[in-house]
Amino acid sequence: MFLILTLALLPLGLIALIASLQAIRTADLEKEALLRVAVTQSARKLSADMQSDRTALRLTINNLTGTDTRICDHLGLLLSSNDLEGGLFYIYNRAGRRICGSSRAEPKGLDPGERFGGPSIQLLPGAPILVNRVHSQDNRLVGLIYYSRQHLESVADPSTALPNRQLSLHQGERRLTISQPDFPADEGRTTSLSARLDPPDMVLTMTVRDPTATLARTLSLFLPLVMWFAAAAIGWFVVNRLLIRPLVLLRRAVANYHPGEVLEPMRRVRTPAQEIVALGETFREISEDVATHEAEMAEGLETQRKLTREVHHRVKNNLQIIASLINLHARSAHDPEAVEAYASIQRRVDALSVVHRNHFAELEENRGVGIRPLISELTASLRGTAPVQARRFGIQIDSDNLHISQDVAVPVAFLVTELVELAMLLDPHGKMRISAHLQPGSHNRALLHILSPGLCASPDVTGHLEDRYGRVLTGLSRQLRAPLDYDGEAGSFAIAVAILP
Repeated sequence: MFLILTLALLPLGLIALIASLQAIRTADLEKEALLRVAVTQSARKLSADMQSDRTALRLTINNLTGTDTRICDHLGLLLSSNDLEGGLFYIYNRAGRRICGSSRAEPKGLDPGERFGGPSIQLLPGAPILVNRVHSQDNRLVGLIYYSRQHLESVADPSTALPNRQLSLHQGERRLTISQPDFPADEGRTTSLSARLDPPDMVLTMTVRDPTATLARTLSLFLPLVMWFAAAAIGWFVVNRLLIRPLVLLRRAVANYHPGEVLEPMRRVRTPAQEIVALGETFREISEDVATHEAEMAEGLETQRKLTREVHHRVKNNLQIIASLINLHARSAHDPEAVEAYASIQRRVDALSVVHRNHFAELEENRGVGIRPLISELTASLRGTAPVQARRFGIQIDSDNLHISQDVAVPVAFLVTELVELAMLLDPHGKMRISAHLQPGSHNRALLHILSPGLCASPDVTGHLEDRYGRVLTGLSRQLRAPLDYDGEAGSFAIAVAILP
């Protein structure tokens, strides 16, 4: 009878065994998902830390002037506050002379001839050191920040508790082990996941080693087969209701997770299994960390936007102050040539001020500088500062709704200023037509066309172009990276400028 009952209940035992194996597989998938979140979080933390240091180093070398190296002291304090090893950094010029840097000796491993070459983030061969390299805007200086293995481990340490993990950085054939687990290398099965850093040629790999399979664990898999088959149905019910279903619900909740949300899977899962409850709480903590980081990033972007607005506002105010000072000096001048020189300088300062004011106004939508409002405000300012005989100089504007970057807006403003001033000088009672339209067949180029009878070919126009205006216009066309076409018969200038999509 016992044998018959055993054979009759054997399928239930097998079902219980299969359920156990499925639970283990589901747990492995959850663990892999947790490992993926952890390695992604570590990669983001490393990228953010190095990008922050690169920004500070770039500001330092771009603002380093002469022998005044006090700004380097501020950089040293900033790096020391983040790196317990001291925050080693060094700034060199093209001649190989150290401008400033940490007082400690520079780590070995980087050849002096390779300071200006190589990738921005580089692993040194044969040394447990990572180098962060930044060039100045004029490419005359280079800044180097050295990260030790201990610092990289402290930064890349994920907030999620993952025992038996190993972190390593890879760049091509080069490898740097950040953290080493406390277990033999040949013990247990390993799972590795990688995430790319910024720059993308650097890869962070996290390896987790599972515990060694023991006899007790092996026997536990076959425990349903040796149990009294009379309790098989109860065991299956318990496993299905208290283990499988909560894990499935937990997996579905994690699969539907979107970054920025706070994941609370245990709100809908009811189970007395504390392990599943702990796993759900772990996912909740991870999602809270992700949401916090997303909020911090949004706050950082908002702060950066406000700082950018403040910079443009201050630059605009400073340019207006300079224009006012030039105007005061012009009033005290008695020589007509000096008055005209002051007025010419003031018009160009006003052109820069108009560019910054329009860029400041469009900063909220991040659309760049509008061509039509830029030319309208610029021509109004030019007519206001024009000589008395040219106050009635007519200017007509015809432009599409186009936007350009600030790098393009500055030479465009100067180009319009030079041509309007030249036309007013040659034909004070004349008129001018300025148009800007999208080029046919192109979505990122516009044709700026300036037409005035006063610009028609004549000895006076030729003399002024050869004397000063021609060199300025040639330089501006080079900044715009396009030829400036002149039609002497029609009295027109035309140039193609890059626009924003």
